[in-house]
Amino acid sequence: MIDQLEAAFHYHQQALGLRQQRHKVLASNIANADTPGYKARDMDFAAELKKAVGKGGANGQGLALARTSERHMAGQGAPGAQHGLLYRVPEQPSLDGNTVDMDRERTAFADNSVRYQAALTILNSRIQGLKSAMQPE
Repeated sequence: MIDQLEAAFHYHQQALGLRQQRHKVLASNIANADTPGYKARDMDFAAELKKAVGKGGANGQGLALARTSERHMAGQGAPGAQHGLLYRVPEQPSLDGNTVDMDRERTAFADNSVRYQAALTILNSRIQGLKSAMQPE
């Protein structure tokens, strides 16, 4: 029974974790807007979520590390690891080499915040639905 509940919430768990990770990356971009030579980074959220849900499966194990040899130890991706970070191509690079576009970063930050809040709301409603289904009448 517990494994079925875990499987039901696995997608949402992975999505919230990746949203949190993206939030940190975007906040780092904004914080380093005036740092010479700083390269703005972001992630392809859809691709990373597909990898996290596909590799982790229904057992909630998250991202697994690929082994290139049978002698390598099996392992798990670290929860705080930054998987799939890409450098952003600037529309107009600055003279000091900084590629942070504050308008783009603020928009992405706000969009990610709204989507994170929406995912929390959906997850909360699913939990409330399960709780009400378990309550005797």
